[in-house]
Amino acid sequence: MSAMALLCLVPAAQADDQAVLERAMDGALGQLERALPQLDATLFGVNVTAYHDALALRPFSGGSWAGQNVVDLTIRGEASGSCSRYAAFVRLPPVDGRVPLVLCPQFFTPGADELRVLTVLHEMVHVVAGRDECQAMAVAARVEQLARGTFTPVDAYWRANGCAATRYRLP
Repeated sequence: MSAMALLCLVPAAQADDQAVLERAMDGALGQLERALPQLDATLFGVNVTAYHDALALRPFSGGSWAGQNVVDLTIRGEASGSCSRYAAFVRLPPVDGRVPLVLCPQFFTPGADELRVLTVLHEMVHVVAGRDECQAMAVAARVEQLARGTFTPVDAYWRANGCAATRYRLP
């Protein structure tokens, strides 16, 4: 994805934030593409083609939402509302085929490149498949594992969301 493409998608964002976002998006897409040869058509119920298209910021279908949808990236400058608690979040369900992915100030914390990539992998599961936190973390961790040979430790998050009692598993 080019910086100019993100500039069009994220108006009024600072150039530094745009560059950070572009690196995170490229990193997440790159990890998924490295993992793709080892994946089936679905991963923990997530349509892998729709997930890939969403990560590439292309229109996607085949997820949990009817018809074709697109991701709307928005950078928020203030840590208010949901941005006071999260680095990023997705507004669901889609409205008129658009799924807003909101990136909060915490997302742009210096030195958190790997965490940003994980956040994008996680949030794009919500974009395509819905609100299930355990599903999103299981998919993101599996993609990381297949792409890098390891995944970000998320034990506290996993426990806090009661994921051990679900059908999802970490690698």
